[in-house]
Amino acid sequence: MNLRDIKKDIEYVVGSFVDDCTIFLESHPGKNAAEVTDLIEEAVDLYNDLRDRVGKPEGGKKAFYTGIRKELVEKVDALYDKLSEAVKKGLGE
Repeated sequence: MNLRDIKKDIEYVVGSFVDDCTIFLESHPGKNAAEVTDLIEEAVDLYNDLRDRVGKPEGGKKAFYTGIRKELVEKVDALYDKLSEAVKKGLGE
């Protein structure tokens, strides 16, 4: 596992989530904007946390980086679940 690749994965996955939030905000102005903005802030916090931690591996590097990738997927998946709920509320479904 390459440190550079992990950093790119973090940037790509979290960036894609923020892009999806931004698309919703732009295409549905005023619809649950505060909740979606909070999700963007949560994603940025996740990005900063993972980027800080990835530079300081603890224990075996392979296991550490595998754990970081697993955490990235799980937490972004949870953010997408929250975004889905926010979109449903915003669109009145």
